[in-house]
Amino acid sequence: MSLNLERQLLFYGSYHHNPVNIAIHVTCVPLILMTALLLGTNTPSFIPLPEAMAVKNLPPNAGTLAAVLYSTLYILMEPVAGGLVAPLIIGGTAYANHLTATYGATANTWALGLHIFSWIAQFIGHGVFEGRAPALLDNLIQAVLLAPFFVWMEMLFFLGYRPELKHRLDGAIGAEVQKFQESKKVNGGSAKQPHSTAKPQ
Repeated sequence: MSLNLERQLLFYGSYHHNPVNIAIHVTCVPLILMTALLLGTNTPSFIPLPEAMAVKNLPPNAGTLAAVLYSTLYILMEPVAGGLVAPLIIGGTAYANHLTATYGATANTWALGLHIFSWIAQFIGHGVFEGRAPALLDNLIQAVLLAPFFVWMEMLFFLGYRPELKHRLDGAIGAEVQKFQESKKVNGGSAKQPHSTAKPQ
């Protein structure tokens, strides 16, 4: 997966153009990420750390290591935006570790329920409002890793961050969506996915 920010946002944005679907994702993608990280905190620590190196509520379990992976990826893709979201991801994971240590099965039950609900809501967003299958059906790893950062960038764009990038993406995404709609007409309205030029090689 390329670390080219604009190319990655174009790939993901071409699947998320409808305002209702975007709103669903802005709500549900953070829930999916944080509940997945919480469920990952149930694993044992993979790396034994001396007490001097241990960080409270951040043992090196699957949840913590995944949070570090996401944070590192986002900082590499866009240092400012990534640097702003990394403390939220790491801090949220620390709280998730606290919840599983304190409430155990209750925390896991709530996390699993919210996780499943959020996935269902996203598929409804794509099927009913977007009219296009989710990006994960074309590239699962890329979509799962990119989705939280796409939502974060949408929030930053709304606040006025990097307007020139937002303008370029809006134009390019509009062109990709138009190509998809034309492809649907050619295929008799079927939902078959065309090979998008937005997808990085």
